[in-house]
Parts: sequence; structure tokens; C-alpha cells
Amino acid sequence: MNALKPEYSDSDALLADLSAAVLDLIDEGKQTPIVLIDGRAGSGKSTLADALQRKLFKDGETLPRVVHMDDLYPGWDGLAAGAEYLQRFILGPVASRKTANWQLFDWSLGERREWREFSGGTPLIIEGCGALNQQSADVADISVWLEVDQAVRFERWVAREGNDEHWAAWAAQEEDFYARERSAGLAKVVLRG
Repeated sequence: MNALKPEYSDSDALLADLSAAVLDLIDEGKQTPIVLIDGRAGSGKSTLADALQRKLFKDGETLPRVVHMDDLYPGWDGLAAGAEYLQRFILGPVASRKTANWQLFDWSLGERREWREFSGGTPLIIEGCGALNQQSADVADISVWLEVDQAVRFERWVAREGNDEHWAAWAAQEEDFYARERSAGLAKVVLRG
């Protein structure tokens, strides 16, 4: 497998190396390479996951499944619960070569609604706060931590959400979760932007 560097400052170089590493895993016989992309809110996780999905489709003609942690959290106070849900309903079954079945959280209704399933056979990219933790690190083939200045992340948050109403409460959850799980230290690759 192509060697991923432990640290990047160029997202394009990281993207190229991630794609090559995933395709190498497939060539080595790994049916469902698992890529975890984590970092604090506004660090660019969704953007990187989307770019990796498109690059893998272009380079390897394989369309990875992308799971967004935003679809798993049960509301604004649900970071830890979303990480547990990920492990129980997606990563646990996939690691056991079983079909994963889960429900997306509908933010407007405040409840889980639509069902999704995944049986493997293509790369699985999971992005979002809490994706990389003590349990998920054990099943990940590649894990990425995005490190971005707080001021930049805050600007992105406000641009995306339209306000900063939940910023402080979410940041407090991140502090607790990442202090407990030490997610940044679990990552095999770090992108500093």
C-alpha cells in the first residue's frame, strides 16, 4: 500500500495519497476499506469526504459509500450518542461482515426516520465529529484528523448554520468527547490547514 505521510498541509496531496491508499487496499483484496475523517466542527470533513468519494470513483471506478455523522446524532446534544450509534449499527456489523442497518436522524422532526443499509463491497467513508474514537479506530483502515484554526472553523459554522446559536454547546461537547477519546492521537494521518 502507498505510504501515507503522518502529516499534510496540502489537501490536494492528501486527497491523492488517500485515494491511492484506498485503491491499494482494494487491490490487496480488502473488500470494504474503512476511512474515518474526523476533526472539530468546521474543519472541512464533509468537503474532504466528498472529494475522496469523487476521486475514488474517477480513479478506481468504485463508488464509496459516505456516511455523515450529522445523520446519526440525535440532535444538538448528541455527539457521544452519535458515535455510539455509529459503532453499534454501522461499524460493528460491517466489521463482522454483516449488513449494517441504521436510521437517519431527521433534524426538523427530532426523530429517526429513513432506513439505510450497507452490505460492504465498496469503500466506506465516515465523516464527522466523533467518527474517530477508541472503538472505531480498531476497525478503520485509514483514519484522518483535520486540524484547523478555531477562527476559521467558527466562520465556516456561521456560514453553514446562519448563526452561532449552537456553537458554544457543540464546542463543549467536542472538548469532552475528544479529551476522553483522544481522537487526534488515534489518527494515522493529520491535515493541518
